[in-house]
Amino acid sequence: MEHIQLAVNVLDAKSLVASVGAIGILAIIFAETGLLVGFFFPGDSLLILAGVAASSAAAKVFGEGAQMNIAVLLIGAPLCAITGAQLGHLLGRKVGPRMFDKPNSKLLRREYVDKAEEYFEKFGPAKAVVMARFIPVVRTFLNPVAGTLNMPTRTFFVWNVVGGVLWTETMLLIGYLTGDQLADVIDKYLLPAMALIVLISVSPIIVEVVRERKKKKAAAALGGVEAPAADPVAGGRHRKS
Repeated sequence: MEHIQLAVNVLDAKSLVASVGAIGILAIIFAETGLLVGFFFPGDSLLILAGVAASSAAAKVFGEGAQMNIAVLLIGAPLCAITGAQLGHLLGRKVGPRMFDKPNSKLLRREYVDKAEEYFEKFGPAKAVVMARFIPVVRTFLNPVAGTLNMPTRTFFVWNVVGGVLWTETMLLIGYLTGDQLADVIDKYLLPAMALIVLISVSPIIVEVVRERKKKKAAAALGGVEAPAADPVAGGRHRKS
């Protein structure tokens, strides 16, 4: 009798791909980027394994009947990622201040808004929105925080599209194009590979932070005083002193 898997581990990308199919994966991508409760989903590894499930290695990795359509994924994933992020931005604009001002909340803390504001000031709204896509958890919270900071909807949408397409298509194509090579080692090397991808994704931020610190040290050594940075988010709030 064929074994039927009754439990799905939502933290295990391979279990998710094998259990929920293409529609389920697209729903998860939407939830991770649009609903704050979706931050725990393994979005990067999920997309890579979805790409593997669309490759010729699908049956070998996930079993018979797991084959997915790469065209559906390449079209559906960015649409869900973009739509989800726009929902997050809308929620931030509408209820963000109330949502993040709950003093006893362990999930929706005001400090997320303050940290995101610093993130926007350091890298600018465009770079912040695009780079956040490649950073787990940050890609979930940055969208409502951007809305809370009143980042204009049109500006957010443009860079949301850029980031959403880059993130989903890159991850899907990594899995699709290397599916045959990954098939025999996917269980052993998936986590290290994802750690490497996250490290590569975060590296531009690390470089920017190092540059910023060097500039401040140089200015301090010369006795200069840096002028306060202008708010990069047009129409955004200014921190009160």
